[in-house]
Amino acid sequence: MIAIAADHGGYKLKEEIKKYLDEKQIEYKDFGTYSEDRVDYPVFAAPAVKAIQNKECDKGILVCGTGFGMQIVANKFKGIRCASCWNEEVAKLFKEHNNGNVIALPGRFINISEAVVILRAWLGAEFMHERHTDRLKLIEEIEQENMK
Repeated sequence: MIAIAADHGGYKLKEEIKKYLDEKQIEYKDFGTYSEDRVDYPVFAAPAVKAIQNKECDKGILVCGTGFGMQIVANKFKGIRCASCWNEEVAKLFKEHNNGNVIALPGRFINISEAVVILRAWLGAEFMHERHTDRLKLIEEIEQENMK
């Protein structure tokens, strides 16, 4: 199951992404926001990411104006690897090299067609273990040391 959340800047795109996920019969849980009224993105990113930490969801899609705010919040949580992805190649490499479990999308800068291409690339990519596993272990060590 995918956790999905947005702020007011990402609300419209989140709603379009939900339609895509419905079409593909991909399960998701919507953590809000539920309108274009101004909200603070950490309020919606945090519960979505906690659902991944608690294994209620496998991965997450976060949407705000630039993707950066949601990305910052998500990466404050141990075990979360989130990047703001603006195109297909970046999303694919993010999964392959970093085993990214949360993607942040820039709702003010991409449309649903572009978002679908990005999501397809991310969802369809596989983590390339080889040399990247050692790097993830280093990240985990940093988390252990710095996220008490």
